[in-house]
Amino acid sequence: MALVTPLDPNHDPETKKLAAFFNETLGFCPNSVLTMQHRPAISKAFINLNKAVMANEGRVTSALKRLIAWVSSNATGCRYCQAHAIRAAERYGAEQEQLDNIWEYRTHPAFSDAERAALDFSLQASQVPNGVDAEIKERLYQHWNEGEIVEMLGVISLFGYLNRWNDSMGTSIENGAVESADQYLGKHGWEKGKHDGSVY
Repeated sequence: MALVTPLDPNHDPETKKLAAFFNETLGFCPNSVLTMQHRPAISKAFINLNKAVMANEGRVTSALKRLIAWVSSNATGCRYCQAHAIRAAERYGAEQEQLDNIWEYRTHPAFSDAERAALDFSLQASQVPNGVDAEIKERLYQHWNEGEIVEMLGVISLFGYLNRWNDSMGTSIENGAVESADQYLGKHGWEKGKHDGSVY
């Protein structure tokens, strides 16, 4: 079971109202948010930050933001967030070929040079030590403006928080997220790991 037990979705009415956002993105309220409810100020602040970061402002599409989240979560090894990111990418209209070949984004023709630059940015920004350098900056500026780069780093940073939260918490993964992860990531060895509800 998780390090801390998720609370009932009705525990905090304000969180419940804000969490309706996740019915669109995932089809359910994530257990991570239900756990954050132990301190409702955290759950509410997190949901509002999530909504701001994931807002579709233009060329950095909702689908690309979720693929950026997947690359970040894959780099840090958080299986919970990998599953959530690939599920949300699917729900936000990522191309089937991209979903099926996210592991090969650097070489697969389903990805444009602009998308590769964004996904490489996510990979390098998610590593320790941080790998963002002059080459990454140059490639980003070939395709994206400063506002778009801020959007991307917002996603990467949000998932830095989520990766640490969910991997440390051992958050139990929801069935819908498991289905998406099995479909798109299972062929590369994805499994629930500590998120199966039985480790702690």
